Amino acid sequence: MATRLLEAGRAAGDEGPNGRESRPVVNLRRARHQKTAQAELPLEARGEAPFGQRSGEARTATNGNGYSGTIALMERVVERGNVKAALKRVRQNKGSPGVDGMTVDELPKYLVENWETIRGQLLDGIYQPLPVREVEIPKNGGGVRKLGIPSVLDRFIQQSILQALQPMFDPAQRHIQGGKRVVVDLDLEKFFDRVCHDKLMGKLEKRIGDKRMLGLIRRYLDAGIMANGVVMERYEGVPQGGPLSPLLANVFLDEVDKELEKRGVAFVRYADDLNAYVGSRRAGEDLMEALKRLYTGLRLRINESKSTVAKPWDRKFLGFSFWVAPGRMVKRRVAAKALEKMKTRIREITARNHGRSMKTVFEELRGYLTGWKEYFRLADTPGVMRTLDEWIRHRLRLVQLKQWKRGKRVYRELIKLGVSAWSTQRAAASTRHWWRNASKALNNALPNSYYDRQGVPRLAA
Repeated sequence: MATRLLEAGRAAGDEGPNGRESRPVVNLRRARHQKTAQAELPLEARGEAPFGQRSGEARTATNGNGYSGTIALMERVVERGNVKAALKRVRQNKGSPGVDGMTVDELPKYLVENWETIRGQLLDGIYQPLPVREVEIPKNGGGVRKLGIPSVLDRFIQQSILQALQPMFDPAQRHIQGGKRVVVDLDLEKFFDRVCHDKLMGKLEKRIGDKRMLGLIRRYLDAGIMANGVVMERYEGVPQGGPLSPLLANVFLDEVDKELEKRGVAFVRYADDLNAYVGSRRAGEDLMEALKRLYTGLRLRINESKSTVAKPWDRKFLGFSFWVAPGRMVKRRVAAKALEKMKTRIREITARNHGRSMKTVFEELRGYLTGWKEYFRLADTPGVMRTLDEWIRHRLRLVQLKQWKRGKRVYRELIKLGVSAWSTQRAAASTRHWWRNASKALNNALPNSYYDRQGVPRLAA
């Protein structure tokens, strides 16, 4: 059985520009900082019934805008429960500002003041998105990947759209366990830059009857990209960085999915990443050639250097790989590249020469590890996670020892923390041996429970 994976994408976390541009249609009066707990959206206005009283199914609607007989998807987008969930998700994802400079923390207050206007524009089919902000991030294998960062408000609206559309559109472990021990691992070359807008909209029009929704999606596609202060028009491509990107990719590649389903191929796909599972290498090579022909028909090109036919244990999919546990049970693990990338980031956060306070280190580590743990919570490798926990806390002790610097202060601080005088003297007498000392006296002075109190997550918990 084929499975298509779909979830909202995170926006990139790069720093935004200092300048801000005025938003067309919606007044961009800057909202002063206000705690989230004090901000509640007026989401039951304009005659909208409470969310709990609805069936949640698509329905035929007639409203004052003349949309009689259409599936009223836009009404579902602006439903109170849907937008509350979207706001929560956008705030969890954090991310940097778009071209207008609005931050995630400013969004709740801004919506309190402007939601009625925005909601009306969405229902009337006249909301106009801002251009996306172009940023470049380095790839693991070299080169850069271009991302288009929508404004925070547009990310919120895209997330609301995604949640409304996701049930209309549509796991690898089961396929491997079932005996399909060869994977066709396929990656498309610059897929998000090459999606034809007209082809994509044609596919959407076959499945969506709400013309306001279609118009809004088209405006998101045509919104343009701002690079170096200049907005460039865009006639093809779906910018990575917005919540809608994976769903639009699913729609565009739907005919490939249908062909694989017709052939009875077991596969999983997320956006442009596809893994198909077959029983032999010959079957895998034949399928690879068939997929090349299918994608050529969509004016897409396979990245030959990243696509291959191999054993599942030798490939990764969305940061995961697989391993065979005792009893020949196939289980999930964090892929080697994803694990090394994580350790590189931890080394950066816990670098000994940054001159930052431990509080700052804890906060940055807490933010990164919380997201990483949430994403890789499906990994069946508790031993690996425990080893990572020990390594991270060892590095934290090392940073603390480095910050104390001299032997006299090391002695003084360890005595305060209740370490025996004998152990303290040994640690203070050899302060240059940071790594060795960080695993001895400091283990007693700064136990794991201390880092729990500082909010540093345990990956194995």
